[in-house]
Amino acid sequence: MALPTMSSVTPEDTTLSPPPVESPAERIEERAVRATLVCVARHGLAKTTFDDVAREAGCARATLYRYFGGKRQLVLITTAREAARIAASIRAAADVEETFEDAVVAMFVRAARELREHEALQFLFAFEPEVVLPHVTFDAGNRFLVAAGSAISPAIARFIPAERVERAGEWLARVALTHALPPTSPIDLTDEAETRPLVRELVLPGLLHSEPGT
Repeated sequence: MALPTMSSVTPEDTTLSPPPVESPAERIEERAVRATLVCVARHGLAKTTFDDVAREAGCARATLYRYFGGKRQLVLITTAREAARIAASIRAAADVEETFEDAVVAMFVRAARELREHEALQFLFAFEPEVVLPHVTFDAGNRFLVAAGSAISPAIARFIPAERVERAGEWLARVALTHALPPTSPIDLTDEAETRPLVRELVLPGLLHSEPGT
């Protein structure tokens, strides 16, 4: 095979797009979010202080206050960033699959692994469940499931009618949450072999043959 000569290379081939440049605020936010997760995994949310996060992030306490205003706002931003990251990870797992069943299995497995490997969340589930459970049960839980379903639904849009995508995403989020959060389910969603029968026998019929969630 002939190698390309300089004359055959177009200007577009030789022009490299510069990498995106983060602003100082974005860099501070990224460091603070990472530091918050480390501190929560180490001490829990209740015992994590703004000073702890500042030390872990290598920032002055005054700098964090200037950007976030306090612990509550920092926790809200960290939660939103992590939720978006996990949703993107779940969508990416589905995007590489060719069939609906494989995509849903991949989503469940990825979601379960994200939760199991998330050290901050695991600490909260084990030692501060009162922090997490109010957000995933009752009315707040319904709002969480709607938001989670909306975040992951683009990954299944190619398989089902457009008017059912949002409800289908919510149904997937509801089933995954039921089986992935403590108390543990007899089904290990991190195991593809265990997850596939659940998807085939319970999840897909609800998505393909009836209105999801009914």
